[in-house]
Amino acid sequence: MTTDNREMWAELGIDLKPHDALLSALGPIFQDVYLSQKNRPEGMGFFDFVVGDIHGIRVQELRQHAMNGGKVVATYCVFVPEEIVWAADAIPVGLCAGTQFSVPLAEEVLPRNTCALIKSSFGFKLGRICPYVQASHLIVGETTCDGKKKMFEILNQYQPVYVMEVPNKKTSLSRNLWLGEVLAFKDVIETLTGNKLTLNKLTQAIKSVNERRRALQRLYNLRKARPVPISGKDALLVTQVSFYDDVNRCIKQVNALCDELEKRVDSGQGVAPAKAPRILISGSPMAIPNWKLHHIVESSGAVVVCEESCTGTRFFSDLVQDEKPNTVEKALKLIAERYLQIHCACFTPNEERLDDIVKLAREYQADGVIHYNLQFCHTYANEAVKVESLLAKEGIPLLCIETDYSEGDAGQLRTRVEAFLEMIRR
Repeated sequence: MTTDNREMWAELGIDLKPHDALLSALGPIFQDVYLSQKNRPEGMGFFDFVVGDIHGIRVQELRQHAMNGGKVVATYCVFVPEEIVWAADAIPVGLCAGTQFSVPLAEEVLPRNTCALIKSSFGFKLGRICPYVQASHLIVGETTCDGKKKMFEILNQYQPVYVMEVPNKKTSLSRNLWLGEVLAFKDVIETLTGNKLTLNKLTQAIKSVNERRRALQRLYNLRKARPVPISGKDALLVTQVSFYDDVNRCIKQVNALCDELEKRVDSGQGVAPAKAPRILISGSPMAIPNWKLHHIVESSGAVVVCEESCTGTRFFSDLVQDEKPNTVEKALKLIAERYLQIHCACFTPNEERLDDIVKLAREYQADGVIHYNLQFCHTYANEAVKVESLLAKEGIPLLCIETDYSEGDAGQLRTRVEAFLEMIRR
């Protein structure tokens, strides 16, 4: 970390001792999980740089934006309509919530039997470790699970938090409720920034965010090839970085990577043998730097070809359908409709997600599905029962994994994954 960065961290109120310890811990993990891979696409160099400088250039950009009078809006979930934030000349940024390092800090306040994602995110604020949290003027939460709802109440004691209510059903009444939430969020962002949303700004934001979604769709479509031109770990990293990088830079870098991958596909070049077991991972999100399961799967001789998760297809599958709305009201309605297309386990009933898993398994020629569940994430744990029943009928092999962010169960998980892969090979 440079001297300039350390001065910036001090201005942001970051506790440098645990912050430095976190960076020291992440370095070897990233080296082992990513940089030790062979035959990686050259285009991954940008994403490696972003992670290697995770608390550097992007935070400087956010800090400069704030110094120029702009606002930074931090989020934890794919339900927060980022187009509204961009249209108000603010910057949305996804917050880290994927490391074991911050969990013990959170357990000083939160119950231990809370999911790791909730504890990790809260611990980053409690310990004043994450510069993205410290650089933000508002944290936006949502009601996708009871644990997060109650954590946001406590987090609000440390930093301003606004919570959007996500309905539990997709009925006409629920859609009207959600539209009301989107309109209320617009008012909150306008008040925060002092900027009134205009049709031109909303249209620009819709086009930009849609373009990033198209770039990520392109990346995932290339993973359907056999052999696969990019590892699941690298594809996951690209998606994780997309949550907090500049939207236009992200579009450029993802498309440049895809240009390289298309050449790999044309030449039959892959990161694993063509006959390597192809795995679809479904379930709980994997926030950066949570690479544990992907690393175990791919270091066991398989390749992850798709993620049905909020750090996978749910993040980018659906577009705002009309990029040329004729009024602000129409633009906001289109945005609201797009976000209610997300098939999160918080909804009931949720047949759409079950259909998605089967559809994606077929499209990506997956030899098996691993249902990934963060410990104490009750919505995905309960929905796994229906996933198991459906995939049994479809004849698709399934392995259900429940874990947290610690490495204590890595050996056990590897044994189970290797046995699952052996069953698939037979």
